[in-house]
Amino acid sequence: MAKWLLLDGLNLVFRSFYGMPELTRSDGFPTNAIHGWVRTLWRIEDDNRPDRMVIFYDLGEDEQRSELAPDYKAHRSETPPDLLQQLPAMKDIGQAMGFGCVEKAGVEADDLIGAAAQTLRNEGHDVVIVSADKDLAQCVGSGVTQLLPPPTANPRLGWRKLDEEGVKQKFGVKPEQIPDYLALVGDTADNILGLAGVGPKTASKWLGAYGSLENVINNCGMLNPKRFQNLVHQNAERLRLNLVMTTLRLDEEFGGLDSPPVDPMRVIALLEEMEMKRSAIDAHHRYGIEI
Repeated sequence: MAKWLLLDGLNLVFRSFYGMPELTRSDGFPTNAIHGWVRTLWRIEDDNRPDRMVIFYDLGEDEQRSELAPDYKAHRSETPPDLLQQLPAMKDIGQAMGFGCVEKAGVEADDLIGAAAQTLRNEGHDVVIVSADKDLAQCVGSGVTQLLPPPTANPRLGWRKLDEEGVKQKFGVKPEQIPDYLALVGDTADNILGLAGVGPKTASKWLGAYGSLENVINNCGMLNPKRFQNLVHQNAERLRLNLVMTTLRLDEEFGGLDSPPVDPMRVIALLEEMEMKRSAIDAHHRYGIEI
């Protein structure tokens, strides 16, 4: 049995970009995200000591969900040009560090992570999903935990790991109920509108009583507060569509989890190319290479 870390690439990339001040190479090329990325990868590796780390990336539109709901993620702003410039270098650095890379056009990284986590768990491995995305909490269970980065609003909380009990404490529902929960409360990050007026406490209470979204709909005449009874009935089909959108597709083919060998000299060369002198020195020490 091995310990696998599955990283939500863009989730962590954006955190690196917005968590660092503006930094540039002497020619003006932006490097702030790369600085944060290197430190993040080293921190994750040192704190968790995995046997394997694999980074998953989105490559654009989710074809299936966009076909079902054309406004899916429609409100998201364009990726900042300064970040787009840095992304190829960040991918190169990750692979030079020996971390695998998985990406598939038309499929979200969350679905690929979920499929890989399920496969690895079934093979008896220990899996840690590294992401702040609440969608991925539905994967937590025997053999699978989720590692949450420090929240930007309260970084002092630090890195936190969610097991099954942690998911229940955070959301008020079991991991397998997360899609039903998100279908009810909505997910602003993905432009999924929940039921008006239904917040986390109400959703978790209903799911605690009825078990699933479908059972909530079937028992809508018994819901409290009573003002929601007709509202749930009228919006039943939209809620069912929400559930399709919030449920990860665990049957996606992810193409294997091969990792390249660690290439310390390549890591150092990339860092020096970006004029990241301190990180390059740290890499020499990390890999036992004399300066």
